[in-house]
Amino acid sequence: MISPFNYQDTPLNLDRFPLMQVNRSLQAWDAADEYLLNYCAEQKLVTETTNILIFNDAFGALTTSFCVKNTSQEAFLPTVYCVNDSFVSRQGIAHNIEQNHLSNANITQLDSLDNLPKNADVILYKIPKSNALLIEQLIRIKSQCKKDVIFIAADRAKDIHSSTLKLFEKHLGTTKTSLAVKKARLVFCEVSPCAESLEENQGFYQLGLSPFPTRWSLEDKATDSSFTISNHANVYSREKLDIGARYFIENLPSIKPGTKVIDLGCGNGVIGLTLLASQPEAEVAFYDESSMAIASAKLNIENNLPQVSSQCEFNLDDCLTSVPSNSVDLIVCNPPFHQHNATTDHIAWQMFKDSHRVLKKGGELRIIGNRQLAYHIKLQRLFGNETRIASNEKFVTQSAIKR
Repeated sequence: MISPFNYQDTPLNLDRFPLMQVNRSLQAWDAADEYLLNYCAEQKLVTETTNILIFNDAFGALTTSFCVKNTSQEAFLPTVYCVNDSFVSRQGIAHNIEQNHLSNANITQLDSLDNLPKNADVILYKIPKSNALLIEQLIRIKSQCKKDVIFIAADRAKDIHSSTLKLFEKHLGTTKTSLAVKKARLVFCEVSPCAESLEENQGFYQLGLSPFPTRWSLEDKATDSSFTISNHANVYSREKLDIGARYFIENLPSIKPGTKVIDLGCGNGVIGLTLLASQPEAEVAFYDESSMAIASAKLNIENNLPQVSSQCEFNLDDCLTSVPSNSVDLIVCNPPFHQHNATTDHIAWQMFKDSHRVLKKGGELRIIGNRQLAYHIKLQRLFGNETRIASNEKFVTQSAIKR
């Protein structure tokens, strides 16, 4: 469903992404987006020569709004840089730029591990759910952006806690907040100069300012292996193996040499890593929509099983959109049940449908999920079969075979 959105009396049609999600009632912007845009307009912060750096713009409400003014005239538009860890968000922004005929705008999309532009005049920052990602991004802003940059963050008022403001104070500088409008609030920071600045093209983590990627040990009793797991900031389970993944690892299938496997929604890649440790002649493709997840998975294979790196692929994708049909023997997956701040099952549904298409005849989808999510209903509907492999008071491991 295309949502009509107006900025300064200019209509925009914005879609959430992916387009075929089941819940079509969710709109592609929120009150925090509106508050940020209205404040910028009231304060006249953006002109044709302004360089704008936008973080975590989920579907392009901010990005597209700064590209509509003067698009029908021969005038320069602001330069917009947009940083997202989410491949789906970047695809959604590109889609909304195209459908609003803004391809002539000066927009550069960056992923979460790219160096930041040094010439940003204004930073508009949507506060992420993950405090780890918040900290990592604030450290990068302070070390890579100029000290006189205007910094404004936004979120739902109920999600801006005193602890959140302390993180802004610690990592950027003096912080204050606005009044709440439509249950959203703004955060203003004075970015104090960093004691150490980046040299041109110097890698961020070489500064030693960030705690990421974190590293922790994983013991695999089945293969008598010990791994060191690395996690970038926006990857779940940054300090130890979560209980769901541990239970899933205990109930993975035995596979033959040459088996083509996909670790779907791979995160840090521990599931695919475990399968490769037990069967070094398997071929494993890691898929996720998070740039930091794919970087973590690649790092974990290179650091722990470098001898099988040539048998691995690492891919950013919207579920399995780019994967050929009937091409894989096994898919393992721990589906997410939220997108940004919305609880939704459309991602799991898309993962299951894509898996059915991608699996060869006789191929298996093996998943784990919380008991209350009742994934067996979806698997029965799509595959015509479902087997409970194992269960406990919290999790269920299930299997479905493509007939």
